Amino acid sequence: MATVTQLIDQPLGETARHPPMSYTGEVVYVYAFDVAFDMVREPVRQLLGQPVAQFAVDAGKRSPRQLSFYRPQMVRLPPRKRASPLGPLWVERTIKLLPIGAISITVRVPFTVGRLSELVTFHDLRFEDGALHEEVKELAEAVRHELSSFYIRPHAQLVEEEAYTVFCFDTSFRAAGGATLSAEQWLARQRREVASLLTQEPDLARLSEQEVDESIGRWLSYYDGDLVVIDWDAALIVDDPRCFEETLYIVELANLQLAELEAYDRLLDDALERAYRDLREPNLRRRRDVLRELREFRIDLARFSDELSNITKFFGDWHLARIYQALSARFHLPDWHRTIDGKLQTLDELYQLLKTDQTNHWMLILEITVVVLFVIDLILLVLEISSR
Repeated sequence: MATVTQLIDQPLGETARHPPMSYTGEVVYVYAFDVAFDMVREPVRQLLGQPVAQFAVDAGKRSPRQLSFYRPQMVRLPPRKRASPLGPLWVERTIKLLPIGAISITVRVPFTVGRLSELVTFHDLRFEDGALHEEVKELAEAVRHELSSFYIRPHAQLVEEEAYTVFCFDTSFRAAGGATLSAEQWLARQRREVASLLTQEPDLARLSEQEVDESIGRWLSYYDGDLVVIDWDAALIVDDPRCFEETLYIVELANLQLAELEAYDRLLDDALERAYRDLREPNLRRRRDVLRELREFRIDLARFSDELSNITKFFGDWHLARIYQALSARFHLPDWHRTIDGKLQTLDELYQLLKTDQTNHWMLILEITVVVLFVIDLILLVLEISSR
C-alpha cells in the first residue's frame, strides 16, 4: 500500500505545488462471538472450504522482549468485491478459532478519502444487499454450524457479539509549506476531527471540549510516525502497514476478553439464580443434586478462567503491553473481573453453606442413629435382666 501525503492547513497557493490532501488505509471491523462453553482440543483441518492455518504475529517495535503470543487456528477467506453506496469495495475476512468456544471475525475494507469526516459512515457500513453487521452474523452462524461437532455445550442460538472498529492509516503528515509533522503534532491539530470519527459524531462542532479530551485521552506513540488512539467503541492507528497486524491482534484479544467476560457473567447470573431457587427446596435429594451441580460448575468456571487468561496473556513487548493496558481500561476489564470475582465468591459461599447444611444433616442422622442404638441396647439389656 503506497503512502499518501496529508497536507495540514494548506493555503490556496500551495495547491499547485502539492497533491490534493487525502487519507488512505483500511477500516478493520473486529467481532467476537461466544458460541459454546468449550471446544475439543483437536485441530480443525478445513473450514468453509478453506485450509486452516495457525496465526503468527511478530513485534515491529524495538524493545527488550521474549515474545509469547497465543497462536489460534485461523482461516483467511477469499476477498469479495461488494457494491456499496461508497462505490465498489474489496472486503477481506479472517476467522480465528479460540479453544474457549469463541469465534473472532475480522473484516478489512480499504479506503481513500479526502477528509476524516468521510470515514464516519464506515462505522455502520452497508452494502446494496444488506449491512456488514448482518453478513458477519451469518458468517459466524455458518462457522458455528460447521464446527458443531467440535464444540462442548454449544449455545442454542448465536448470542449478541462484541464489536469494535479500528481505522488504520498508512499516511505521512505534512503542514503547509511541506514540513513533515509527527503523528503527535498531527493529532494535536486534528483532535476534534479524530474525536468526531471515534465517537461517530458527524457534526464535530457539537462535541464539547470535555468529550474531545475524553475520546482522544488515551493515545500512545512509539516512533514519531506512529500513533494509536483508543476509545470505547473505536480506535485509530497511524503506522507502517507492516506493523498494523500486531496492534490489531492486541485489539482483537481485548475485544475477545470483553465478550468472554460478559458470557462468564451471564453464566454466573444463571447459576446464582438457579442456586437461590433450589436452596429453598426442602427436598434432601434435590439439595444433594444442587451441591453436585455447584461443585461441577465451580470446577468448570475455574478451568474457563484459566483458559481465558492463557489466550489473552502476552509477554515481552512493552509497547504492545501499554496498548493492551489502555484497551483494558477503556473496556473496563478490571471492573468486569471484580464483578465476576464477587459473584464467584457468592457462589462459593452458597456451596459452603449447602455443604455445611449437608454435613450438619448427616451429623444429626448419625447422632439419632447412636441414640437409637443406645436405646435398643438398653431395651435388650432390660429384657435380658427381666428374663432371669
